[in-house]
Amino acid sequence: MKSYAIDDAGFATNAQVIASPNFDARPVDELSLIVIHNISLPPGQYGGNGIVELFTNQLNPSEHSFYTEIHTQKVSAHFLIRRNGQLIQFVSCLNRAWHAGASNWQGRERCNDFSVGVELEGSDFDVFERAQYLTLNMLLIDLIRKYPITAIVGHSDIAPVRKTDPGPYFDWSQVKKLSS
Repeated sequence: MKSYAIDDAGFATNAQVIASPNFDARPVDELSLIVIHNISLPPGQYGGNGIVELFTNQLNPSEHSFYTEIHTQKVSAHFLIRRNGQLIQFVSCLNRAWHAGASNWQGRERCNDFSVGVELEGSDFDVFERAQYLTLNMLLIDLIRKYPITAIVGHSDIAPVRKTDPGPYFDWSQVKKLSS
């Protein structure tokens, strides 16, 4: 299994880095939350370049009707785990990626300020692949070793009115516990 040890610059070893311009400085030093998401672009389709293009502001609205709705959004995540387990990093963990939007965790607003966003290539309608859980667990172990993480949650936990991801097919029993 690959290790994804996080270096002092906030980057995971063995991850492909594709820089996103959609980040800024964290207003706090504390990084205590991991937020798990799902994403597929076009919706329900896997393996294309849509996610990378969205996170790098290169999404072409003429390629798919859904893209006309989202191509101007400035969003990102720290990590994306493809269906085959490939790990891509878009933003250093030391910076604030724009993944959570309006959110609240245990009374704290703006979860982007103190969280790492991990996107899984998937949807609310399909099971996730074993390779994704393997990569996710290795990444979680390394993030927990590097930062004082106190919780791992879904996007739906911090924005329940707006979001449903990682969705009903995400198997939380496959995720390593914080004490592991």
